[in-house]
Amino acid sequence: MAEKQKILIVDDDENIAELVSLYLTKECFDTKIVGDGEAALAAAKSFAPDLILLDLMLPGMDGYRVCRELRSWSQVPVIILSAKGEVFDKVLGLELGADDYMEKPFDSKELVARVKAVLRRSRAVPAPAPEKESSADEVSFKDLTINRSNYSVIFCGKRLDMPPKELELLYFLASTPNHVYTREQLLDSIWGYDYVGDTRTVDVHIKRIREKLGDHDSWKISTIWGVGYRFETL
Repeated sequence: MAEKQKILIVDDDENIAELVSLYLTKECFDTKIVGDGEAALAAAKSFAPDLILLDLMLPGMDGYRVCRELRSWSQVPVIILSAKGEVFDKVLGLELGADDYMEKPFDSKELVARVKAVLRRSRAVPAPAPEKESSADEVSFKDLTINRSNYSVIFCGKRLDMPPKELELLYFLASTPNHVYTREQLLDSIWGYDYVGDTRTVDVHIKRIREKLGDHDSWKISTIWGVGYRFETL
């Protein structure tokens, strides 16, 4: 029998947390509830969840800080559940490393669908290949090599720490230089047709990639306003 996937629920509202746990338990997930940020970080290590549902308004350490601390040592998927629905709050949550963002109140079926979608994407990341690498999975430009086989990015002779979705997005753009892709096309290609988030996810990941690569005199990721992005060779 397959082992149940584990979901850590971080919310100081016991009623909401218990309700979420009930929804997920019915879908055969194993759940654990904690009510503050410190307990969330501890449980992330001891419980070893496959995904974390994280409220932002927590006593003591808030959800933003939890997400930031978590991303310093773990890539476990995080979905933020919050009553804060402003665009700023959503963008900040995604920039800090969350994989999705849902506003409260939420529909139980949508919550379960998003949990399953994020888990599918996280499971789809292949393990690094220890030996043979296919040249078809590698693209190279001046000072930059992206290898999708072993999930590595070499920039100016040094290996960059880049999460899987950032690497996949960079590889996808760089594998067809100067081709313009819409945000919707990038979502479909990298996150899949069943992704239930919005196109702002693409913008956040592009911003992170640019911060890591900076400006280069031979290539860059260009924004085509009102359309999308392209990997441009100069």
